[in-house]
Amino acid sequence: MHSLQTVITGTGSYIPANVKTNKEFTILNFYGEDNKKIETDPQEVVEKFKQITGIEERRYVDSGMESSDMAAIAAQRAIDDAQCDPETLDQIIVAHNFGNVLKHTIQTDVLPALASRVKHALKIKNPNCVAYDILFGCPGWVQGVIQADAYFKAGIAKKCLVIGTETLSRVIDIYDRDSMIFSDGAGACVMETKDASTTKSGILACSVQSHCMDEVEYLNMGKSNFPDSDPRIRYIKMKGRKVYEYAMKYVPAAMKDCLDKAGVGISELKKVFIHQANEKMDEGIIKAMYKLYGIKTVPENIMPMSIHYLGNSSVATIPTLLDLVRKDTMKEHQLNDGDIILFASVGAGMNINAVCYRV
Repeated sequence: MHSLQTVITGTGSYIPANVKTNKEFTILNFYGEDNKKIETDPQEVVEKFKQITGIEERRYVDSGMESSDMAAIAAQRAIDDAQCDPETLDQIIVAHNFGNVLKHTIQTDVLPALASRVKHALKIKNPNCVAYDILFGCPGWVQGVIQADAYFKAGIAKKCLVIGTETLSRVIDIYDRDSMIFSDGAGACVMETKDASTTKSGILACSVQSHCMDEVEYLNMGKSNFPDSDPRIRYIKMKGRKVYEYAMKYVPAAMKDCLDKAGVGISELKKVFIHQANEKMDEGIIKAMYKLYGIKTVPENIMPMSIHYLGNSSVATIPTLLDLVRKDTMKEHQLNDGDIILFASVGAGMNINAVCYRV
């Protein structure tokens, strides 16, 4: 009896065509949590935002398109890439946080689940292909990968489609500076079990943690910062400083824990695909991880970044980044057989997770 490996056999992504530049935010009036107008010149606010987050542009989806539509496109691309018959899929796992939010409404639509809609869009008839959603904050897609791996190891499934999709442009408060961070998009992968005698590729280890004491409040839904706004209409709200401190404290340790479980030395690590939340934060996390190994200088080109032009699309950032690198669209970054890579994410809950994978 050979052991089984969990292998990513295909990837796909959908990047919306609408580019929203920082300049477009300079005409807005921002308000603070205290509902008072921020008197700093919006131009200056936007410039400072860029210096911290690294974000110059983000993508917004067309008004006629939903989160599940993007998910289905990314999924089809992953299926084509894997050259897999969709009828042979055992599970479709869709990670998101807001379901479908129809343009000009702010109501989450998850009836039926997005995974059901994706299965329908892919025209998969097989009733044994089970479709369901997971909610795990920004680490949702990585959690889907961990979940599929667990089903494989339990002998319950052999092939899964894992998707992350989000239309954050529809749940942002335009009077809140944090709204500039968020973006839309979808990313997907096909995962399959392979006999270890036939491949060296596969998941080597996973790490996951949930901190839900004070941390539970760090990301939530709240009323607009605009004075006298309707308190019944709620938007995504973030305690940025708290999230930053939390990530710096826990994510590097989770990444190291994952590598330790995999029995992988830091010198063997070739790439880190980290949730694209904030450039300064991601750079800080990677630096802190290397510091845990007593290494002062982070190797060059270890961390692909798409945040500058794609913003933070929550669950979609890591699968989209993986797809871009796998398909050679980022010139400084290539993946070769045998490369050891790490996925790591942090988000609402608060949740963190990491997966160590051999290409």
